[in-house]
Amino acid sequence: MQSPTPAAAGRPGRPRSTAADAAILEATRAALVEIGWSKLTLGDVATRAGVAKTTLYRRWSGKSELVVDAVAVLFDELELPDCGDLLADLEGVVVEFAALLDRPETKTALMALVAESTRDEPLRERIRASIVARQRHLVIQGRARAQARGELPPDPDPETADRTADLIFDVVAGSVMHRTLVSAEPVDAAWVSAFARLLVNGLAALNS
Repeated sequence: MQSPTPAAAGRPGRPRSTAADAAILEATRAALVEIGWSKLTLGDVATRAGVAKTTLYRRWSGKSELVVDAVAVLFDELELPDCGDLLADLEGVVVEFAALLDRPETKTALMALVAESTRDEPLRERIRASIVARQRHLVIQGRARAQARGELPPDPDPETADRTADLIFDVVAGSVMHRTLVSAEPVDAAWVSAFARLLVNGLAALNS
């Protein structure tokens, strides 16, 4: 599932070309792999995508915004497997998430974007909107399945549901990103199994 690129939303003029957008984002990811963050320029991306520089500049005001959108497309490919069991579902999505983070373009982009966002609040907001908020639905979906199967109790109220969803997302995303990008340790079967059990046990305690 791919959400519309947020760049240039609502600008007047000719309709945007989805083919041009896709080519630009693909070229951005290729450039991240081949030359890295520091050497990537909007001009180089335009050349790789086969579009005029003005086409790219009309859509994105700078490199950071472009890279966020290029990586967000990859995160939109994440799906929560339905294995019929909360523990198995968690293991499946953790493996998928870790594999995405291990891709060269994702790894390069996220490390650079996190550093840039420490002094750029609009960029931080764009990351939240384009990546974090768009993936939070996986937590909501997974909890709803587990509740329907009787593995987790229903939420007492919407506020508690939102707070718990945020907590689960932070725990999963933070742990897997730290393991993959900071510690550079393998997300192997043993680690995934131990992490999933820890999270399931924590959810049980949280709801007890």
